[in-house]
Amino acid sequence: MSREVIKFVRVKAEDREQIAGLSAFASSIVKEHFDPLIGPEQNDYMIARFQSVPAITEQIASGYRYYLAESEAGELEGFLAFYPRDGKMYLSKFYVRSGARGRGIARQMFEFAAEETRREGLSAIFLNVNRDNGAVIRIYEHLGFRKVREEKNAIGGGFYMDDFVLECPV
Repeated sequence: MSREVIKFVRVKAEDREQIAGLSAFASSIVKEHFDPLIGPEQNDYMIARFQSVPAITEQIASGYRYYLAESEAGELEGFLAFYPRDGKMYLSKFYVRSGARGRGIARQMFEFAAEETRREGLSAIFLNVNRDNGAVIRIYEHLGFRKVREEKNAIGGGFYMDDFVLECPV
């Protein structure tokens, strides 16, 4: 069986329609996955703060590189965002829609991020993941990530992100 080929499309800061579509897509994935994990109140706060059109636009302006992961048929399967930080690549966003999971798309997304990391001359990718997000932590571990520390970060609104920091050499 041949591997499904995923195309990576860079999100442009000037393309408001593309960013609006990404925001809606991201919000739907995040709502479905994180409402049961952290509760809808904190999740809605985080979506407004990190996945809204103004938030994504500002992130791109500050150096985040957002990419849409599309199937050969043009179907939006996932998205990722990363940027260099502290001598490594920080993987800020890494999401696959529920109907596309289990098809090797996350692996291709990771390979794309790893190639971009190597192209930048950086030695590793790191990320934050909610400590209670066991299924996703296992996926990251399968991709080669290992826990390097724990963090609890205030994000405003009386909310905290209680995370593991994972890292993977590339």
